[in-house]
Amino acid sequence: MHAANRVALNTSVLYLRMLITTGITLYTTRIVLNVLGSTDYGLFNLVAGIVLMLSFLNTTMASSTQRFLSFAQGTGDLAMQKRVFSNSLLLHLGIAVVLVLGLEVAGLFLFKGTLNIPANRLVATQFVYQFMAVTVFFNVVVVPFNGVLIAHENMVWVAVVNVIETLLKLAIALVLSIVAYDKLMVYGGLMAMVSVVSFLLYASYCLRKYDSCSLTGTRANRDRTLLKELASFAGWNLFGTLSGLGRSQGMAVLLNIFLGAVVNAAYGIANQVATQLNFFSATLLRALNPQIMKSEGANDRDRMLRLAMMASKFGYFLLAIVAIPACFEMKTILQLWLKNVPPYTLIFCQLILVATLFNQLTIGLQSAAQAIGTIKYYQIVVGSMLLLNLPIAYVLLRLQYPVYSVIVSYASVELIAGVLRLYFVKRLGGLSIRLYLSRVIGRELLPTAISVLTGFLLVTYVHHPYRFLISVPLTGLLFLFSIYFFGLCSDEKVLVNSFFKRAKSKLKARSEAVHA
Repeated sequence: MHAANRVALNTSVLYLRMLITTGITLYTTRIVLNVLGSTDYGLFNLVAGIVLMLSFLNTTMASSTQRFLSFAQGTGDLAMQKRVFSNSLLLHLGIAVVLVLGLEVAGLFLFKGTLNIPANRLVATQFVYQFMAVTVFFNVVVVPFNGVLIAHENMVWVAVVNVIETLLKLAIALVLSIVAYDKLMVYGGLMAMVSVVSFLLYASYCLRKYDSCSLTGTRANRDRTLLKELASFAGWNLFGTLSGLGRSQGMAVLLNIFLGAVVNAAYGIANQVATQLNFFSATLLRALNPQIMKSEGANDRDRMLRLAMMASKFGYFLLAIVAIPACFEMKTILQLWLKNVPPYTLIFCQLILVATLFNQLTIGLQSAAQAIGTIKYYQIVVGSMLLLNLPIAYVLLRLQYPVYSVIVSYASVELIAGVLRLYFVKRLGGLSIRLYLSRVIGRELLPTAISVLTGFLLVTYVHHPYRFLISVPLTGLLFLFSIYFFGLCSDEKVLVNSFFKRAKSKLKARSEAVHA
């Protein structure tokens, strides 16, 4: 299948997945929040929030397996593909064990007075923490299988498993309302079981489908040199990803220590809103990533950088088209979605969406750095910048600044991290910063300004309880038109026009065939 057609197919499949899972997930959150209550829901997000973020850990770590497999696929070397998978599996088993041991050691300190947990909920919270460790183990061990699927650009099975996971989580939420046992403990245990089911679905499919994926030759395929190379790449990837997770969960711990579990509920909901809306962008990046890696593997650096810039631009557009109107209508959205909206949820949701938009400005450059492969100093500098959020947040809370100032610092650090990504990809891969500013950042400014102005005017002058039914689609429609006229470069317009022409001709041909 032609690369462009494969990207289009994978993007379509993942978008269909996203539409199904987002609606179900948002409804599931409403049920769980109402069944558990703000305190227990906040406690779950405090100690198990890292599990909710493991999709990022999983995707980032899978890129190491996928990168090496993509290189091997380019040469048609099946033996090398088998060695990459076997050594990656051994590596991730080791990582999983280390992470679980680290969580167990950390738990000895966290539950000895560090966390602000009501005494009557301490035992239940500790049980959830243990379930989280189980989930971490299986989410790490499944990474090589995910890497195989991404390297083969098989997004259909990824979408199928994601939908199954979402339906299982909905079933868990419905079960919670009828169980008589401690609901927080039941929720934590059943959520851990979802990760086990997901692992079995991924592993059984890959072992049956792909020749490169086998358990029988794992010992024979052990290659110390390759294992060391994979470990170095995966290790620095892990550092970068854990820096982001540490920033997010460290913020949750600080908010808990200073303000209690109810604020954790607001923070958890805000992160979930951002994660769900970011599926639009993450879907495109997931479809483009294999092509970015394969271009670098084929020594086509120019194409790799063009795809990385495209990922940044269109990733931002796909998030902004829903995030900007959602920011203006967030109060109404939260009231309709959740029966009881915890304090600070509104401002947290708005600011975390802004921070996520800042991240999208350079999201493709993360993939470019991965493709180039020289990521040690990139991950050290960018990861350390993200972790800088924690001391800043501590000082702000200690000096009794408004709680939202913590999320403002979160967004500011995200913007600085983007500048650092630009610098590193220029240094490592020869990216022209002037070209990036011209083709990506400069093209995003006017559509963003039009969308923000439209949202502001509608909120200021239109007062109706169901205004969002008009403002969200109207703002999105104007944003789409402004993207086409102001956001696309001439070569991108040619691609878009040709895509619609092909789609129109196919629909016409099918219509004629039906009526023949």
